[in-house]
Amino acid sequence: MPVIPVPGRQRTWAALTPATAYVFGVESADDTRVVQHYWGPRLPGAALAEVTAGATAWFVTGFHDPADATELLPVDGGRRWGVPSLQAVYPGGVRSVELSFEQAVEHGPGELELVLRDQVHGLRVGLGVRVHDDTDVIERWTEVTNESGEPVHLLRLDSGAWALPEQAGTRYAGVAGAWGRETRLHRGELPVGETTFTSRTGTTSHRANPWIMIGDAGESGGEVWSIALAWSGSWRLTAQRRPEGDVAVTAGFGHDGLTWPLAPGAALRTPPVLGLHTTGGYGAASRAWHAYARGHVLPTPAEERPVLYNSWEATGFDVTEDGQLALARRAAELGVELFVVDDGWFGARTDDTRGLGDWWPNPDRFPQGLGKLFDGVRDLGMRAGLWVEPEMVNPDSDLYREHPDWTLHYPGRRRDTMRNQLVLNFGRDDVRAWALAWLDGLVTEYGLDYLKWDMNRSFSQAGWAEGGDLLWIEHTLGVYAIMDELRARHPGLRIESCSGGGGRADLGILRRTDQVWTSDNTDARDRQAIQEGFSYLYPASTMSCWVTDGPNPVTGREVPLRYRFHVAMAGTLGIGGDLTRWSEEELAEARELVAAYKEVRPVIQHGELRRLTGTPGVTVSAVQYTLGDRVVVLAYNPYKLDERPPRRLRLEGLDPDAVYEDGAGARRHGAALMHHGLTPASWAPFGPDYRSEMVVLRRVQDGS
Repeated sequence: MPVIPVPGRQRTWAALTPATAYVFGVESADDTRVVQHYWGPRLPGAALAEVTAGATAWFVTGFHDPADATELLPVDGGRRWGVPSLQAVYPGGVRSVELSFEQAVEHGPGELELVLRDQVHGLRVGLGVRVHDDTDVIERWTEVTNESGEPVHLLRLDSGAWALPEQAGTRYAGVAGAWGRETRLHRGELPVGETTFTSRTGTTSHRANPWIMIGDAGESGGEVWSIALAWSGSWRLTAQRRPEGDVAVTAGFGHDGLTWPLAPGAALRTPPVLGLHTTGGYGAASRAWHAYARGHVLPTPAEERPVLYNSWEATGFDVTEDGQLALARRAAELGVELFVVDDGWFGARTDDTRGLGDWWPNPDRFPQGLGKLFDGVRDLGMRAGLWVEPEMVNPDSDLYREHPDWTLHYPGRRRDTMRNQLVLNFGRDDVRAWALAWLDGLVTEYGLDYLKWDMNRSFSQAGWAEGGDLLWIEHTLGVYAIMDELRARHPGLRIESCSGGGGRADLGILRRTDQVWTSDNTDARDRQAIQEGFSYLYPASTMSCWVTDGPNPVTGREVPLRYRFHVAMAGTLGIGGDLTRWSEEELAEARELVAAYKEVRPVIQHGELRRLTGTPGVTVSAVQYTLGDRVVVLAYNPYKLDERPPRRLRLEGLDPDAVYEDGAGARRHGAALMHHGLTPASWAPFGPDYRSEMVVLRRVQDGS
């Protein structure tokens, strides 16, 4: 899809997607403002010019200027009082940024750069806009270059701001939480004022996720405008709702209190901030984001993710060759396809106080290395994976004793540990070279198919003598660079992003990884809410879901094995329990359920997702996946209810004129399934807690 000049309007452009239009241009006579005129359903060519007329002239006072809220990059300077996307300090303490439009540069039919410049202080600002022909997601970013002979200090540099039309409404959806309670869905009225979602941890964080959806819509209908930031470090997203009625969102890397020096000749480019408009409610918005991730983000979108087994909850730090092989044999019997050895295999790592940073097999536990173990895993028909935590170090390690300067620290200040760990500075070239060397060596020596890349500690005392606050950007870029290089050297390698659970889940890390460890909390009831929020932006194939022991090791809650499996089947299925303790009955049921998942895996991992009804983990609920002629429904009933649950579950997105057949051979018309519904057995009003089922349908013919 193109970015085109708007006919009849000078210095005005329209970024056109299959279903939407994004119209912007130079609005002021003195070339000082580049504003958004329109963002919504696609308009006929003749109508594009009409949405640019009289945008702000009707209401300008000494206290309010509406153009402030519609600028693509509002700056801290001039007649502006809203949230700035760019703040800079020039030599002499000058804080007022004054940009003027210089030119538009086309970088192909789908990409345009608007060049602005501060003529007095030599700051060049490029505003990038890109569209694709297969998605309504619009990509934007900002790049600043210091073309003067003196340093400039940036206090804020967002990727861009988005203005929402008045008809967007003021209801919002987002996710928030904590460790073990990640991506819990929050919906509400956007209050008047400035609402900021942020992370100051150095990663995406457990507390929030860098996206927001706004619109007076439901799950299946209504207009939704959504903005997402593709970044894995600290970030900030501010939604401002003004008393005058304007609503705008600005987002970018970094957080309050940072200063980024920009030396003469230096440039700094932001990560993409992405915008999407849909008319089918929150469900359609999610499906559009999933399709965008598959088409433009994920490195291996067409692959089916293997059923994996991870040894952590079975062994903890007690990792031995014989013990891992015993678990591998049990896992292979269940149909597991990938065996991942977790923490405890390296250095002096017999607990969490030592050894982190010494990435060689523990000489007592693996005197001949890991080769025999992984040969055994492959002999059982499984692929081999390994847990690593490259960004961390224990003070009690050979690495720290040799390179204490490699950690984040300020001279003369404490180095506080968390989980007995300090953070290595991946902004440093020598640290990056060290990490790439041993990671590449492990993957090469053992032919690893999979790395679980963990990151179990937030930044603190984040000092870097050479780089200053650029650390908060360069560390994340260092992680990206190493992952990119590893994948280039080892095309068959797959990577899972983990950060103490779901602390690093975003569209930036997913450009280099294949899936995300969603949460350390594997309790099936809690996971339903976590997985619901995760599904708003990220496709099911990226969501790692484990079946672990009962009672659950985190919550102590006892949930039937079948329910645990059906919850974990909603994404990429994994198993993490101590299989040596499972009964023969449990192992037999697990084999059956793994086989059932494999039958429908393409539909769940690559199909269109619909959140059908209910509050997951609290009331009856269901999710539906559709791919071609196949439909999979996972239905849940966590509690005996005092009131009768809904008798029928109405499906969505089927062909109303077609006939669908279930596994027992019963046939129903698509129209009946959507408007009348089916009756899940698990929703019967009387029975035990935690009932669930999987319904599989196939379109067998066109009906009449």
